[in-house]
Amino acid sequence: MTTTEDDQFQVWLMDMGDAIERFRASLPQNTSMQLDFSPESLSVAEAFALERYSSIDEVKRQSEANLIDGMARYIGQVFRKNFGGKWIIDYSDPKNAFYGLPQLTGMVGQTTQVCPLTLVTSSVDRRTGKFVKTIFDNYKKRASAG
Repeated sequence: MTTTEDDQFQVWLMDMGDAIERFRASLPQNTSMQLDFSPESLSVAEAFALERYSSIDEVKRQSEANLIDGMARYIGQVFRKNFGGKWIIDYSDPKNAFYGLPQLTGMVGQTTQVCPLTLVTSSVDRRTGKFVKTIFDNYKKRASAG
């Protein structure tokens, strides 16, 4: 990671709380009030994403970047609150699916890379309404077993 990349990531980390608050402020009040960092709130965030976006193409619009970033940060922080860990960004392997994307590492029960942004996009693509919560519950099972 270059100094510039690291500096940008550090700024992104420092903006975490404010970015999540901007995300919550952009939501309907009833939705925002339910985002309490509980595991159950993951389903609320996913339901909002499914209501707002009918396809991955809609998620990828530049006009949606701040909202999607806020949602990914929120989801990531729910995971961190429950499983520990920290945010990282990896620029070492351009072939890595999560190259240059914020990820979580060091979580209890973690066996694979976790990229909250891809949890958001995958939930919109799969359209089950329970994708993110299922991933969370699987981590919870592994954390309890370990």
